[in-house]
Amino acid sequence: QVRLVESGGGLVQAGGSLRLSCAASGSIFSINAMGWYRQAAGKQRELVAGITSGGSTNYADSLKGRFTISRDNAKNTVYLQMNSLKPEDTAVYYCNAFVTITPGIQRDYWGQGTQVTVSS
Repeated sequence: QVRLVESGGGLVQAGGSLRLSCAASGSIFSINAMGWYRQAAGKQRELVAGITSGGSTNYADSLKGRFTISRDNAKNTVYLQMNSLKPEDTAVYYCNAFVTITPGIQRDYWGQGTQVTVSS
């Protein structure tokens, strides 16, 4: 089994910054892609950013320039640096990892989510 544990969420004023972390542990052979998604109240879950094991990144167009995703492969950890936060960034942020448990077997895992609230 693989577990993803997020941290770093909280309450911040508009214009502020937060850094989210997500550490993966358990039966991991390797981690392919990792990413962050978010779900605001009453809305569908959406991609925030993703990063491959090689460091290639992709972002939701609306977030480019404000959010930065990075990862530490040695620690099986992915980060999301969020700057210039806006009230519309308020959501539950979920970590995702596509994990090779053993060669030939991959699974998709999700964290429990961390709340980010941006006050105006």
